[in-house]
Amino acid sequence: MNTQPHIAAFILRVTLGVIMLAHSAYLKFFVFTLPGTAQYFESLGLPGFSAYLVFGAETLGGIALVLGIQTRIVAAALIPVLLGATWAHSGNGWVFSNSNGGWEYPLFLSITAVVQFFLGDGAYALKPSKAEAA
Repeated sequence: MNTQPHIAAFILRVTLGVIMLAHSAYLKFFVFTLPGTAQYFESLGLPGFSAYLVFGAETLGGIALVLGIQTRIVAAALIPVLLGATWAHSGNGWVFSNSNGGWEYPLFLSITAVVQFFLGDGAYALKPSKAEAA
């Protein structure tokens, strides 16, 4: 059986990166706006400025994943952000199509980030993690 784990890791890395960019640049910036996202964070009892930190983490993390820059570190750094999104949607039920989105999609993304951490960069990484470079 011929398997290509480095290609699989690459596909997962780019897909997760694009999704992170979609949730930051598109959803938080263009749809909800950053001030609107800050208000939503405040409605959850979080400080409003944390919305900007999450936006930055998702944007920079998404770019780094797409390009393959320090994938393991980036994936590990995104896990708390994604678990926070899971928590934020936990009261909305399981299915993400529920009103205000359920928690299964953010949980899936959290697990995907964990898997990406263990898989590493995969093929076509611009700047591989030190473990992969050795």
